[in-house]
Amino acid sequence: MSKLRPSGGYRNSCSFQTATIIYDATWWFCEKFLDSRSRTVDQMVQAARSGRQNIAEGSRAAATSSQTELRLLNTARSSLEELLLDYEDFLRHRHHKLWEPDSTDAVAVRRVPQKFKQDRSDQSDLTDLTDQERWALYAPWLEHGDSAVRANALICLINQANYLLDQQIAALEKRFVEEGGYSEQLAVARLAERARQKKNKPDLTDQTNPSGRIPVCPQCGNAMVLRTTKNGKNAGKQFWGCSAYPDCKGIVTA
Repeated sequence: MSKLRPSGGYRNSCSFQTATIIYDATWWFCEKFLDSRSRTVDQMVQAARSGRQNIAEGSRAAATSSQTELRLLNTARSSLEELLLDYEDFLRHRHHKLWEPDSTDAVAVRRVPQKFKQDRSDQSDLTDLTDQERWALYAPWLEHGDSAVRANALICLINQANYLLDQQIAALEKRFVEEGGYSEQLAVARLAERARQKKNKPDLTDQTNPSGRIPVCPQCGNAMVLRTTKNGKNAGKQFWGCSAYPDCKGIVTA
């Protein structure tokens, strides 16, 4: 039986792949440009890691809980927003310039996926590449000797990841409103299966039944069996007993 709700597959999502580049680049940025004893290093690396890991965890949680998936994606979004501020602070404290959104370098970083697709004759895109191949496309900025270039490029990538997560969260919220959560979908699937089973039940008949049909149990819906009372004041009288007896003790008077 296939799963009721899809889950996993996060490794092929643009948000996870972008978050992976951000995490790796942050690790190496902190290693090269910041004091390893600084608390800021731990905070930046953990924020970058949280952004990536929560996307993965949210994708796995999708199988059983829409609320958990949304909560984890929002946590990833918040972690990346925190990291964004750290890079902005790095530039400001060192009197480096923050790239304008329409500057040549900022546009070049944002256009990497589009340029890659234009340069390829097939229909592949960045999601088809390995982590190393995707990194190589951003290496001119992320491996630059100037810390300001690296920080600005990472700010561009974080903004891209946040945009992707905003779109992902909005789509999940819309689906939740339209389709309900896992529990609701499970209940609907169960009702549909019960209806299918009832529809496919054989049309049992018995000539000893005055109506010509074997009744169904009023408690569980299973077919009834004609039985005879053996003891008591009603000894010898017939009645319909549930075929699921003794698990179900439903009866119908014959």
